[in-house]
Amino acid sequence: MTAASHGVRRGGALRQLNGSWRVAFRLWDSMAIYMPLLMMGSLALGTYWLVRNTPIFSAPDVTKEARHEVDYFMHKFTIKNFDEGGKLKSEIYGIEARHFADTDILEIDKVRIRSINPEGLVTTATANRAYANSDGSEVQLTGNALVVREASLGANGKETPRLEFRGEFLHAFLNEERVTSHKPVVLIRGTDQFTGDTFSYNNLDQVANLKGRVRGVLMPKVANNAPPSISSKPRAAP
Repeated sequence: MTAASHGVRRGGALRQLNGSWRVAFRLWDSMAIYMPLLMMGSLALGTYWLVRNTPIFSAPDVTKEARHEVDYFMHKFTIKNFDEGGKLKSEIYGIEARHFADTDILEIDKVRIRSINPEGLVTTATANRAYANSDGSEVQLTGNALVVREASLGANGKETPRLEFRGEFLHAFLNEERVTSHKPVVLIRGTDQFTGDTFSYNNLDQVANLKGRVRGVLMPKVANNAPPSISSKPRAAP
């Protein structure tokens, strides 16, 4: 091979190499234009991956305090409560009632309550306003409060007279058959009448406690056991 031909080949190789470098530079220039976009895309993909794979620690739930607000109301209503055997235990009637969710108390206007104990004895209560728990077993009566237990005949045949409590405030526990008050009360038992500054009564023990300025009026009982008078005429002589 001659030197001339060798030089020609070497020159061709150099031109080919220079052409390859020019293509590489042009490709690099083209890629450099889009490099910021590629980097931003890679950063976005990396951020998305971190968000998807980072554990989330939820903040503890903040307990909302129940407000003393009316959640429902009733107008001219009747509520009846029954025992396990289906017998009527109590009946509550009112002109209007408002229920408070935070205390589960029913506030009743112009209330009338009728309660029946297991022996069938009836107790009634009325007041301008009452505050009753969910099952009606505990009631606070305010304004012209009146609780009446009707007269009854015991198993031994002994009669229990009618019992009446009057006051501006009476706290009745119907299931326990108790009535209490921290305000003056009038107690009427049959024809007898008592007053006191504070009061408590337990029907199961049949004991009433009156404190403060206590006064009582006892009415004499009428004797009905006298034998009837018998009138007889002398027999005519034959």
